[in-house]
Amino acid sequence: PGITETDMTESTRRDPKALAAFLARVPLGRTVSPQDVAHAVAFLASEQASCITGVTLAVDGGYCAS
Repeated sequence: PGITETDMTESTRRDPKALAAFLARVPLGRTVSPQDVAHAVAFLASEQASCITGVTLAVDGGYCAS
């Protein structure tokens, strides 16, 4: 996932300049929440995703697309 709201990224998220520089490259304009990641995992583990194979799912707010 992109920069996710966890203890590991707290120092970056607390630094307004660093956070603004990162978010300027994220089309969604926000960080990824743990819930965003959990929703993606739940979908991939569900029957609705039973035909999805061999793909990388970027949970990053569009960071990889920009």
